[in-house]
Amino acid sequence: MAMTLCETTAVGSHASSTTTEQVVGRYQDMVYAICVTHTQNRPDADDCFQEVFLAYHRKQPVCHDEEHLKAWLIRTSLTITRRVSSSSWRTRVRPMPEVDPPAEAFRFDQEELDDLLAALAGLGETYRSVIHLFYLEDMAVDQIADVLGIEPGAVKMRLSRGRTALREAMAKEDAHV
Repeated sequence: MAMTLCETTAVGSHASSTTTEQVVGRYQDMVYAICVTHTQNRPDADDCFQEVFLAYHRKQPVCHDEEHLKAWLIRTSLTITRRVSSSSWRTRVRPMPEVDPPAEAFRFDQEELDDLLAALAGLGETYRSVIHLFYLEDMAVDQIADVLGIEPGAVKMRLSRGRTALREAMAKEDAHV
């Protein structure tokens, strides 16, 4: 039997003193950043964001500490964004430009982070996930491996290859400016 980070309870059962509102307040920025990074557009990110916290509210996972709760939210965010990104609707329908703004419409406070987000959006999901968790969520390699269910060596390799791809993308962008 696989080890789980959080156990789920029945809807309406409040085994934890943490309310859904408190969890949303603490982790909304992290979850939304993951959703925007992986869906690459705001409407889909908004939908994924809502689904993550709706899943939390429905399942009421009982986590033993904050790190397990954070890992559960990251894992759920990645699963939901992956499902949305690979849906048949998304692969067959072309978005209307005026209805579906690009990921560039989401802006950080600093120009460097905007450039990083644009370069990060160009990476494949494999590299985008580990880069996001390592740099933007300040997670250690072992934590990322646990959350993604892969070996620490695979995380290190993805980080290395992702950094190289980011460096190349940022150099191309600098060359065009």
